[in-house]
Parts: sequence; structure tokens; C-alpha cells
Amino acid sequence: MAEPATEQSNAPRDEFEAGPMAGPLARPSHGRSPRLPERIVRHVRRDFPLAFLDLGVVVVAYLVSLVLRFNGHVPRVYWSSFWDFLPAAVALHLLCNFITGLYGQMWRYASIYEARRVALAGLSGGTAVVVLDLLTGGVRAVPVSVVALGAILSILAFGAVRFQSRLFAFDRRTASQEAKRILLVGAGEAGAMVLKDLLHNRSVGLKPVGILDDDRRKAGRSLYGVPILGTRAQLPDLVSRLGVDEVLLAIPAATGDLVRDVAASCEDANVALRVLPSVKEIVGSRITARDIRDLRIEDLLGRQQVVTDLDTVRAILRGRRVLVTGAGGSIGSEIARQVSGFDPAALILLDHDETHLHDALVGLGTPTEAVLADVRERGAMHQVLMMLRPHVVFHAAAHKHVPLLEAFPEEAFLTNVIGTANVVDASVAAGVERFVLISSDKAVLPVSVMGATKWFAEQIVRSVHGNGCTFCAVRFGNVLGSRGSVIPTFFGQIARGGPVTVTDPSMARYFMSIQEAVELVLQASALSQGGDVLTLEMGEPVSILDLARRLIRLSGLVPGRDVPIEIVGARPGEKLIEDLVDPEDESAPSGHPGIVVSRPPVPDLPTVRRTLRELEALVSEGRREELAERVKGLSARRQGALVGGQR
Repeated sequence: MAEPATEQSNAPRDEFEAGPMAGPLARPSHGRSPRLPERIVRHVRRDFPLAFLDLGVVVVAYLVSLVLRFNGHVPRVYWSSFWDFLPAAVALHLLCNFITGLYGQMWRYASIYEARRVALAGLSGGTAVVVLDLLTGGVRAVPVSVVALGAILSILAFGAVRFQSRLFAFDRRTASQEAKRILLVGAGEAGAMVLKDLLHNRSVGLKPVGILDDDRRKAGRSLYGVPILGTRAQLPDLVSRLGVDEVLLAIPAATGDLVRDVAASCEDANVALRVLPSVKEIVGSRITARDIRDLRIEDLLGRQQVVTDLDTVRAILRGRRVLVTGAGGSIGSEIARQVSGFDPAALILLDHDETHLHDALVGLGTPTEAVLADVRERGAMHQVLMMLRPHVVFHAAAHKHVPLLEAFPEEAFLTNVIGTANVVDASVAAGVERFVLISSDKAVLPVSVMGATKWFAEQIVRSVHGNGCTFCAVRFGNVLGSRGSVIPTFFGQIARGGPVTVTDPSMARYFMSIQEAVELVLQASALSQGGDVLTLEMGEPVSILDLARRLIRLSGLVPGRDVPIEIVGARPGEKLIEDLVDPEDESAPSGHPGIVVSRPPVPDLPTVRRTLRELEALVSEGRREELAERVKGLSARRQGALVGGQR
């Protein structure tokens, strides 16, 4: 005898499949779909109030239509036929509402899709009622005009009932949740998207009171009911007149000049400025109120967006084993993060600092190997590269703090020069396909030990090109927010109340974000033909004094009044402004607007190695001052310093 069906065998069956023989033993247990009768009861309980409201809507709609049709004096014959007609009309409308899905919805989150359902239900119900009225005919029929108007009023009422939470929720806010009044700058696509989200999600606590746009043709119009009041020039006046608490720059592609102009206007009006993220930061194509963020220093610097040829970069990284030295540093960790997005076969992170190396490993989805080792150890580098056999090496390990390295030139030499030589030699021995040295703009016409050692590192890399590996160096200037750089230093001084120390009023530096710098590094490495130096286009130099003032204002303070600025004089090894390209180098376009390529004369490998041994001897003998002078002297002679037969 067959056993009753078990819960397991019935679980995949459709919930409407309960047969007529289902009895107490078939009653659903936890995790099973309810039977049809239970579903009907549940739906009736849930949707009965709305259906009852719809019933009242239909009765009132047709009753009003009848009274209006006869100006309040309805003939008795039509009253009689109306009450006979009304139950059928109610039944048809409720049936059409059910069929088109007006029940069982969460109307609080309704959109245009649900609005179409309301229209379809009303039209289908009205059509059915008209057809019914025409079929009945005779003197007792309800006038067609009454039926048509009643159907229209029913559609409007159905929509009003369901969308009331959207129609009348404009100012539902308690005093403790008072919204900030914001003025939007930008009535383009991004502005429209974030405005719509702000109006829909009042919980974010921002109430748009007006919009500014430099397109004068938009003035006097409105966007989602919010008036477009004029151009940016009117911002200070409108902030005062409308009681604006914040200004939102809703232009993701805004240039640095535009951001600075709006920021200056907000400063004059004593109002906070917030922005939407740049096009590159936005995930997908949709912008919401959650994307609104505070102004950052990189917004004020406002460099143009970098266009990266992803296919070219992917071609050198996908399926390859990639080693990043100095992976715990600001640049190295960002290289690792971006490389992981190109599907390498393995990503090897090498650093001598265990804490920074651990931090760099967090969040990387690619198969990753960590190596705790020092590039200054020649044997360790050979062992690591021969064992792991990377195809691509990004050498980012370096000392970079100029004044400190002036005092300890041997440390700069051991890491920046000897460390580079160790990794280069190990790469040649391990058959690396592509080697990229992360260099610096301080290597161009250097006056510091740091710059001179980075220049020497470039010569080591370029001297071995042609050994079956593409060797190149990539130069760029300061990156925003890297550890120990000027911006975190200034923010620390501001947090302590000052003073903010600037070395010279004429001091200027080139800046770019870490993300942008690494994108261009990857692009440059893909473009390199070997033996070349690729320089990233850094834009215009930024005055350090102006930067200090901007950071103080960005912190909500006034320069000079709240936080003093002190001029302390240039430090050892500093130039007023860095050079990007040596005028003696043969520079040429790279095919990418953000990269310039130069091909200086190739250094003589035996001469480079002999000079390296001589400098290493100075370190071992503790002749610090002579080492610094010799390294700087080599870089000052540049092209003639390391050519064969010359010393």
C-alpha cells in the first residue's frame, strides 16, 4: 500500500497543486507552501480593506456622475435603473482591479509601473461597464455619459487611494528631524537623478529649495517641482534669501576651476559645500542621495579624468604572475588593488613591514601570496623570484622623504639603489617579462639625495634592457594622501590648532590622486617598448601656500584667524618647483594624452656596476658626506656620468 506523500516529496510542487483528496494529513508544516484555501483567506484578510475602499470609490464615482448629469434633479426612472446597474458596475471594477494586480502590492514604493496598472484597471473596468450598459439598453438604462464619467472618476480615485503616501508626504517630518535646506548647482542629468532621490527619500534630511544652472534657457522653469532660480552668480544672494544650509554641486564632471569657483562663492556666503563623486567614482550609471559627500582636496585640484585603455593593460596582466615590491606603501598597495582587477594568475605582495603588508592584503580577491622580505637583501630577492617566477614586476619599494634622507644618505642609497639592483638582477635571472620601476619627478635635475638615488635607480633599470625583459621607469609627482606627504601633515597641524608650516611662499608641487597615478602607471607599463622613461602628465603645479589655505577652509576654519600659517624656509634638498622632463632627454608623445615618453642615452652596464660598487664601498666605510656628494654629482652630469669609459 502506498504511503502518503512526505513533506520532502511535496516541497517542490507548486503551491496551487493541492488535490481534492487533501485532508488533515496534508496540512502544511513549517517551510511548506500554504494550500489554496489558506492563501485565499490570507489574501482576503490582507486586501479586504482596500477592496472595500474601492467599492466605496465606485459607488461614489457613479453616484456623483449621475447627479451631475441631471444637475441634481435625477428622474425617478433613472434612480431605479441606477440601483439595478450599480452592483454589476462594482463587481466588474473589482474584478478588473484583481485581474490587473491592484491588490497585493506595496503601494508605499509604487512607481510608474504600478501607475500603469491603475490606468489599465480603470480603463478595462470602465470599458466593461460601458459595454454592459449598452447591452442592457431600453428606457431603464443608465446614460452612457454617466457610465463614462463614472469610469474616469473611478480611475482617478483608485490612483489617489494608492498613491496618497506619495502625493501627500511632502512635509512629514518632526521637529527633531528638521531637514537641511539645500541649493543644487547643476540641472543636468546627474542633478535630476539626485534631486528625484532626495524628494523620494526624505529620511536623508535634505530639502531642495532651488536649483542653479549656467544655462540661462533653464531659468524660470522647474525640475520635479523645484524651481530653477538662475545662474551660479546668484548663489550668495539666494543662500541668504532662501535660508540655505548647504549647497550641493551636482556636476560629477566638474573641472577644478568650476569647483574652486563654487567653493569660493560658498565661502563668501558662509555656507557648506557638498558634492557628487566624480564620474570615475560612481558605481554603475545611477546617482542617488547616498553618493553625496563632503568636499575633498582633490576636488579643488580638479584634474581631468584619465582615460585608460583597459584592453592593453589587461593584455599584460591577465593570467600572469605579478610581483609588487613595497606593496605595503601607498603606491604599492594601490598597484596591488588595481592589478587584482585584471585577473592575474597570482598576485605577490612583498614588503619588509609586516603591518603594512597585512593591511595591503585585506580585501584582495585575487589569489595572493605575501612575502615578508627586504629588497636590500640580495640573496633573499633571488630566492623569492626564482621560487615564485613572476612574469611582471612593479618595483615600488623606496625611501622618499627628502629632508630625512639628506641626513641619512646611506639609507637612501641602500634602499633606492642597492634594493633596485637586487630586484633587477633577480628579475633577469628569473626570466621576468616586464619590469616597471616606480620613480619620481625628483629624479629630474635632482638636488637632493632622494632624487639622485631615484635617478641612479633609473639608470640601473635602463642599463639591463635587452635581456629578454622589457625594463622601464615611470615618473610622477606627489600623490594626494600618501603617508607622510604634505596634505596629511597639514591636516595634522590644523587639528592641533596650527601653525601650518610652509617652507617658502613660492614653493609649488605637482599633485595627482593615488588612484589616478596608478592607473597611468599601469597604462605606461603597457605602452613601454623598453629602455624608456615614461612621465605622467601632472597638470599645473599647485602653490603649497594656497594649498595650506584651502585645507584650512576645507576644515571649516579661516586661515590666519583660526589657524596661523608660518613660513619656515626651505628644507635641505628641496626645490621650489620640481621638473617633470629633463630638457636634454629626447621626449616624444606616447600615444596617450596623459603620458610622455623619453629615451635618454642607454647607460653602459659595466660602468653602472663599477660605479655601484664604488658607492657601496663608501657606505661600508661610513663616508656619509662623500656618498651624498658623489651621488648628487653623478646625477648632475646625467648623460655623461654612466656612459662607457667615463666616470
